[in-house]
Amino acid sequence: MIIDFSIQNFASIKEKQTLSFEADKSTHLEDAYVVHCGQQRILKFALIYGANASGKTTILNALHFLRNLILKPEVKKTAELRFNPFLFDQLTPTQNSILSITFFQNGIKYFYEVTFFKKAIVSEELYFYNPNRANVFKRKTNLSKQFTEIEFGTKIIADKIFRKTLEANTLSNNTVLGGYLKTNIDLKELQEVIIWFETYLNPLVYSETELEGFVTTKIQENEISKSDIVTILKKADFNISDIVIQEEEKEIPNEFIQFLKKQLKASDERIKELEDKGKLSAVNLEFEHTVDNRAYTLPLEFESQGTRRYYGFAGLLALLIKNSMAFPIDELEASLHPDLYLHFLLSFLLNSKSSQIIATTHNREILDNKDIFRNDAIWFTDKQDSCATVLYSLADFDSSVVRNTTNILNAYKSGKLSATPNLGDTFIDLNL
Repeated sequence: MIIDFSIQNFASIKEKQTLSFEADKSTHLEDAYVVHCGQQRILKFALIYGANASGKTTILNALHFLRNLILKPEVKKTAELRFNPFLFDQLTPTQNSILSITFFQNGIKYFYEVTFFKKAIVSEELYFYNPNRANVFKRKTNLSKQFTEIEFGTKIIADKIFRKTLEANTLSNNTVLGGYLKTNIDLKELQEVIIWFETYLNPLVYSETELEGFVTTKIQENEISKSDIVTILKKADFNISDIVIQEEEKEIPNEFIQFLKKQLKASDERIKELEDKGKLSAVNLEFEHTVDNRAYTLPLEFESQGTRRYYGFAGLLALLIKNSMAFPIDELEASLHPDLYLHFLLSFLLNSKSSQIIATTHNREILDNKDIFRNDAIWFTDKQDSCATVLYSLADFDSSVVRNTTNILNAYKSGKLSATPNLGDTFIDLNL
């Protein structure tokens, strides 16, 4: 599970900002929200509010970037890292950016930090707590020679050949963990961290992400039970009694083959294979609706956007309940009725065991009901006069602003908590 995640000099974030999943002293909704990891109480959920362009999505993008930085290392050392530092300042564009994350993997706490700029990883370090804090490795990059230097901690058994091999495979724009993925060697501590990023932390789900194909593939690969998806959809009041998945082959138009040949190398083996086969396998997805004891099927494209979105969310929910994993979700409320949005959140909180959701939202209705949220699970992003993002929790406010009797929705709408648009008047004088 994620304990905390910190960001500095990344997109709209200038100074270090930290999103923490550590629960405060409150026992409110303890059973639904809190997971005990050793001596720590970790929240399963964080919901981020804020005005448009205040930096909500930046938090999720930074987490997604870190995942890719580790799991998808650059192949060429001349390739630049695909991100921007904070640009509304004279100094930050030339300064390093820093990302760090603390998490639990198989009962062991890890801390990982990486410092970088567009052309290279400057330094990184990994620690684990078993039970005391111990260094796994420290890495520095000789920027003039574009050479990686790695020093392992005293508790790590790694000979000189191991270190030299890993250094050789860790390009200056790769993390050590990314270099490890290219290396035919084994080190438990590194492998555990790789497994966490691969299996626990999932890619970012955007509002426009089409989850239908992802969930359908998981059903076909038996990673999700079709009956579980149907059960979740029924509980969400969708009149769906079955999901029909059929695989069929379709002819490939010759014009498409010619287009591929022009766009890619003519000798590409994949194009030759498609041309020889002449067909592509396509998955046909239909939903069965039972009306007056008769079954009717509708193709996916005939269903509403909300139905299609929640079919994807039903798949995420099934994964979150049956496994231990985290999903960052941007604009959680997209295409969902407020009641369905709330149903999804409560279903996750009441049925999952050690999974997490980090989501951005504009849906304010949840703030009107303290029976369903904890203060430490609600976060805000506010854009300062410098255009820099500041991240803070509802739990950060003292009793002079937020009391037990405070109506949080009204406080937010009135601007007492900030993180709302600073709008001008509605009169617009255009030059005609």
